[in-house]
Amino acid sequence: MIKASKITKSYGSLKVLKGIDLEIASGEIVSIMGDSGAGKTTLLQILGTLENPDGGIVEIKGQDIFLLSQKKLAKFRNENIGFVFQFHHLLPEFTALENVCIPGFIGKRKKEEVEAYAKELLTLLGLKDRMEHKPSAMSGGEQQRVAVARALINKPAVVLADEPTGNLDTKNAEELHQLFFTLRDKLGCTIVVITHNPDLAKLADRQLRMTDGLLDS
Repeated sequence: MIKASKITKSYGSLKVLKGIDLEIASGEIVSIMGDSGAGKTTLLQILGTLENPDGGIVEIKGQDIFLLSQKKLAKFRNENIGFVFQFHHLLPEFTALENVCIPGFIGKRKKEEVEAYAKELLTLLGLKDRMEHKPSAMSGGEQQRVAVARALINKPAVVLADEPTGNLDTKNAEELHQLFFTLRDKLGCTIVVITHNPDLAKLADRQLRMTDGLLDS
C-alpha cells in the first residue's frame, strides 16, 4: 500500500530525514515511536503529501505521488488519505455531522451520499446521538472521534494519525486505541500512527522506532 525509498528532508542545514526506507502492507497498522525531533511528524507529512521530500520516492497504491501535478496531488490526497491529528481542528461553527461531511463536499461528492455515510460513521463511532452538537458541547474524546470520522468520510485507503491520543485522558485514549483496530477490521484501512504512548504502539501489527532521522531496523 505504501512504499517509501531513500526519503531525505532538510530544513536549512538541519537534516531531519536521512534516507528512510519503509514498506507498509494493505490493511496493516504500523506504529512509529521516537523522541521529539527524531523526524516522525516530518515523515508522516511526506507520506501524506503535505510536504515534499528533498529526495527519494513515495508510492501509495502503486502511484508515485510526487510525479503528480499539484491539482492531481490534491485530488489524490482527498480521495486516498485521511488525517487524524493530536488536536482535532474541528470548525466550531459547524455540527459534528457538518464537520465530518466537509472533505466529502470538497471532493465534490453528492450531498446525500456524503451525509448518509457521515451518519453511518458517527453511529459506528458511538456518536449517533451527538451528530447535531457543535464541538463546544462535546467532550474531548467525542471531538476526537468526530475528527476520526472526518478522516474516514472519503473512504481513504490510508489513515495517518499523529499523536491521536496525546490530548486525551487515559480512558478516552484506550477507547481510541481500540477504535483503530475496529476501523481496520470493518473498513480495511491501512493505518500509520505516530505516538509517544507505548500501550498504543504495542497494539500495532508492527512497531517501528525513529532515531535521529532514521528508522531502526
